[in-house]
Amino acid sequence: MSSLKGKTITVVGSGLIGRSWAMVFLSGGYKVKIYDNKPGQASGAITEIRKQLEELQQAKMLRGNLSAAEQLSLLSSHDDLQQALEGAFFVQECVFEDLEAKQTVFLEVENLVPESVIISSSTSCLMPSNVFSRVQNRTRCIISHPVNPPYYVRLVELVPHPETLPAVMDVAYSLMTDVGQAPVRLKKEIDGFALNRVQYAIIAESWRLVQDGVISVKDIDLVMSEGLGMRYAFIGPIETMHLNAPEGMEDYLQRYSEGMKRVLATFGPVPDFSGEPAARIIKEICELIPSEQEHLTARRERRDQLLMGLAKLKK
Repeated sequence: MSSLKGKTITVVGSGLIGRSWAMVFLSGGYKVKIYDNKPGQASGAITEIRKQLEELQQAKMLRGNLSAAEQLSLLSSHDDLQQALEGAFFVQECVFEDLEAKQTVFLEVENLVPESVIISSSTSCLMPSNVFSRVQNRTRCIISHPVNPPYYVRLVELVPHPETLPAVMDVAYSLMTDVGQAPVRLKKEIDGFALNRVQYAIIAESWRLVQDGVISVKDIDLVMSEGLGMRYAFIGPIETMHLNAPEGMEDYLQRYSEGMKRVLATFGPVPDFSGEPAARIIKEICELIPSEQEHLTARRERRDQLLMGLAKLKK
C-alpha cells in the first residue's frame, strides 16, 4: 500500500456519503477531489467538511495522523468531471440511490479515465451486475458499500461484479484497511449484500413479534440495544456460538442445534409492512417519540451515545 500513499481519489457526489468518504480518505493522507454536477455543491461540501474536521479535532476524535488543516490541504472541489478525474487511481461514486443515475455516472467516468483506474460504487442495495451493466470494462468495477455514517462506523462491504479481477478486490481491500475502515469481502454478488440481509432478518422477526402481540415496540428495541446489540458490538454471531459452549462450535451445535431449528420453524412469512399492523406499529413508535423535535433530539442522543462508545473503544 505504500505505493498508493499520497495518490488521488475522486469522490463523485458531494452529499452526506460523499462528504463522509472524502473525510475518510483524507484521514489516510490521500488527495481527494470531490465532484458534483450541480454548480457550487462541491465547494459547499468543502465548507461542511472543514467544519466537521475542526470540530473532530477539538473533540480529540479526528482520525489519522494529520491535523485538520493538513487534511484540508489535500482536498479540492470540482464542477467539471474531467478535471475532477485527472490523476485519480480510485473513483468512489456517491450519487443518490437510483440505478439509471449511477449507470450514467459510470458511463461518463469510464470514458474519461485510463483502464488502470478502479471504479467503485457506494450503493447499498443495487446489484453490481446491474449497476455496472453499461460499463465496457467491468473487470475493474467493485461495490464499496459503507455503513452510515462511514467516518464513525468503519465496516465496508466489498462486493465484486462477476467479472471483477481479484487484484481489484485486493487493492480496494488494502485501501480501505489503510484509511482505517474494516472491509469485508463478499465472494460473489447477492441481493442485499451481507449487512442488509442480516439487518432485514432482524427487522422482519422484530416486526412479526410486535405485530403478533408478543412484545411492545419499546421492549423489542431494548432486546437489541440492551441485549444482542451489546454483545454483537464486540463479537459476531458465529464467534458467539463458538465461545458459548465449553468445547467450541461443535459442542455448541450438539447442545443447541435442535432448539434453534425448532424455533426457526415457527418463524412466520415475510411481513408486508403495510395495512393495520403497520398503522399500529407507527402509532406505537410515535407515542414513544411523538413530535418531530423529540424525534430529532432522540436521533442526536443516539448519535452522541454512539460517538461516546466509539471514543471509549479508541482509548
